[in-house]
Amino acid sequence: MVALCRELLISDISGDNLVDAIVILTDSALDTGHVEAIDQVLELIREAISRCPAGSHTASNALAQILTVRSAMNSSIGDSQEAIALFDKIATSQPLGDKTNPSRSDALYWAAVVANSQYISYPNLENLEEAMSRVRTALVDSSPEDNPQLTQYLEKFKKARLLIRFLLLRHQEDLDEAVLLLQMSIDYICMNPPDKLRDACSWVAIARRFSHPSVSTAYETAMSCMQTSLIFAPTLHTQHAHLIAVEEANKIPLEYASYQVQTGRLEEAIQTLERGRALLWSEMRGLRTSIDQLSSAHPALATKLTIINQDLETLMTSIPPGSTGDIDEDGAPGEAGMDAFSKFLKKQRTLLNERDALTSQIQGLPGFENLLKMPSFGMLRSAASRGPVIIINHCSLRSDIILVLHDSPPSLIPITEDFYHRANELADRLSDTRKKHILESMQYRRALRYVLEELYELVGQPVIDKLHDLNIPERSRIWWCPTSVFCSLPLHAMGPIQSKDKVKRYFSDVYISSYTPTLSALIKSREPSVETSDPPSLLVIAPPDTSLVGVGEEIEVIRRTLGSSIDIGVLDATPKITTESLRHHRLAHFTCHGILEEGKPFEASFILHGGKRLTLLDIVRSRLPTAEFAFLAACHTAELTGGSIADEALHLTAAMQHCGFRSVVGTMWAMADADGRDLAEHFYSSMFSGRDKGIPYYERSAEALRDAVQKLRREKRVSIERWVNFVHYGA
Repeated sequence: MVALCRELLISDISGDNLVDAIVILTDSALDTGHVEAIDQVLELIREAISRCPAGSHTASNALAQILTVRSAMNSSIGDSQEAIALFDKIATSQPLGDKTNPSRSDALYWAAVVANSQYISYPNLENLEEAMSRVRTALVDSSPEDNPQLTQYLEKFKKARLLIRFLLLRHQEDLDEAVLLLQMSIDYICMNPPDKLRDACSWVAIARRFSHPSVSTAYETAMSCMQTSLIFAPTLHTQHAHLIAVEEANKIPLEYASYQVQTGRLEEAIQTLERGRALLWSEMRGLRTSIDQLSSAHPALATKLTIINQDLETLMTSIPPGSTGDIDEDGAPGEAGMDAFSKFLKKQRTLLNERDALTSQIQGLPGFENLLKMPSFGMLRSAASRGPVIIINHCSLRSDIILVLHDSPPSLIPITEDFYHRANELADRLSDTRKKHILESMQYRRALRYVLEELYELVGQPVIDKLHDLNIPERSRIWWCPTSVFCSLPLHAMGPIQSKDKVKRYFSDVYISSYTPTLSALIKSREPSVETSDPPSLLVIAPPDTSLVGVGEEIEVIRRTLGSSIDIGVLDATPKITTESLRHHRLAHFTCHGILEEGKPFEASFILHGGKRLTLLDIVRSRLPTAEFAFLAACHTAELTGGSIADEALHLTAAMQHCGFRSVVGTMWAMADADGRDLAEHFYSSMFSGRDKGIPYYERSAEALRDAVQKLRREKRVSIERWVNFVHYGA
């Protein structure tokens, strides 16, 4: 066919057959991508184009297209100018709104593309102005309704060139127009949520960098787009994939909070961090919001809301058929899973619409105006009712340590100028060493000691100084609410701290540390529990495993330590039976393997009977209203899965909190088998010592862990990576 077309071009034919031959030859040359083929066809077309029918622009368009490609290949200004002239000729010969092919808007669009490429090849002010002019002309003629993608593409050109011209000439109107274009693109109905979020992130970056008046609006828009992107993802898997797909969005809450601190709005900064972090846990927690007051006043509405929330939770914690492992770069299932995904999405949207309408109705009732709304700062500060909460906002633009107290305004703790970069270096050193060396190696121990010493200088010393200034007694409790890389750093074990008696002390010896993903999670852990009998019963989940030789001794130690004071049950069962059994016990102790799956946070799991896995998602689905405390004597239970988002806190310890446990002890990495036995003995001896009568057992667990770790460190003299490993989450 190509050879025949070549013969037609050098023959004497004319009319439509000649036009068709030109189009076929052009497509063939462009498909090859070879300069020689393009040069040969270009000359043939030049000779034949004069014989084409008058008023037909198809041949001119083909010539312009091939010139466009060649100009991009050899940066030829002559080819660029000739292509632009041809596109102009096509455009000016057709009336506004003409839909013939090639259309006027297509020609103007391609003229703008070529002018833009010309500027990239020869970046000077003259070419920049021509590119700007061409883009403006094309935008005037384009219609978002007829060709939304073309319009968006042109506007991206225009935004980029406006910003370049602003950087060159510092004309404020260029920056204002670029910001306006970003706002307009976010408002396009046809634009998908991930792209809206990306544009919102671009707006934030531009506005913050150049101190544009729209900074706060940009951040609010970006935060809103983050929430909207989750609405278009019906399950936890796809929601997490959406957040992963737009990596820059995960920094937005931290950046916004840093801006609010910079402008003296600490309370708003705390609310922003609460609203923008741990989004998946917050969404799930919202579906389990207590509605006891509503049930008493309006039982029918309460029942309806409960049913909708349960249906949404079932949907969110399910896996759409055909979508597993087939997620594209925007966090949506691949083509094979689209039918199932579409059904899930439709069902989710229906439920969300019903929930929104019902929520609006309820919020219109006296006394229920704030139901399901984001908590006020007044409510958030109640998280510090048992002791200070220390929020660490790790952000490249400005990092801060914020101290939250329940009875006075939040305050800042001074930090060094290199705080952000030093924290990154410490996290990288710990992570890189673990990848290269085993936990028991001298290399890892040296790295961990270095990290703890540096952390104390970076965070520990300033925090202790501030707590002393506020007369917060030593040995009292404090809570860490970290962000970013601090989610994986052992803040509780910072040190050693120099002392006059030469005894090595660490942060946990001075203040009893607990962690919380968010303030709301901590508040939730202290809500009044279901009335239960005392003493509590303890369920030990201990599947037999020849690789865990210390499990039997660990069970025996627990029995011996607690004696007959509480009922102890030992369970070796499937995941389903395990979650059912947990409903009948206030305390739980897992002694088994814990594993992580790289890039699959919802598949983090405990290995139970017969090798069956109790996954993070299984735990999230559970509802344990009487649960109080869980000890997770398994590897990696408070460790983030590789490839997941740090600020989402997707680990087994957080999942246990979500399903009902008020306090949880977890592990930051793999644990030694022998430590389960020794730690359990000291832990339960302290927790059930009787010295804290009247205090719920779950609130005794943080101090009990501190006591047990001290004994492990001082009496057993275990190596540093073993005692640092254990962390406390919750009340």
